[in-house]
Amino acid sequence: MMQAQFDPTARQAIANTAVDAKTRKGLSWQQIADASDLSVAFTTAAVLGQHPLPEPSAKAVAELLGLDEDAALLLQSVPTRGSVPGNIPTDPTIYRFYEMLQVYGTTLKALVHEQFGDGIISAINFKLDVKKVADPEGGERAVITLDGKYLPTKPF
Repeated sequence: MMQAQFDPTARQAIANTAVDAKTRKGLSWQQIADASDLSVAFTTAAVLGQHPLPEPSAKAVAELLGLDEDAALLLQSVPTRGSVPGNIPTDPTIYRFYEMLQVYGTTLKALVHEQFGDGIISAINFKLDVKKVADPEGGERAVITLDGKYLPTKPF
């Protein structure tokens, strides 16, 4: 039976333990995702406390990281989502996403509504991908794909 967590501290503690184990074992998020048999973005979000893992994935991740059975059970629970406490994020990487939404949020909203109508882009029926590509002007670029199902607003 699926269980829900209402206090994010339990999942945060498991996330801290998992990241410590990942570091000690020299593992990448992709290696952990390979063990879970799920995407790297979903697995990373789950281990960091934002999604529940299916039982086989939770057990495989716990085993790879050397976590106990209680941790494997907790990895299967529905978390209290939201990984950025407070109002404005202070971590520079997370802040840049906040900044992008501050600058382009209204543009994204205008374009989505013009093309799809009134509604939202789901963060539940959602895929995320991050790729590193060469920049033709030198260096590297980050290509981030946010792929969410469009859910129209339905009058009632």
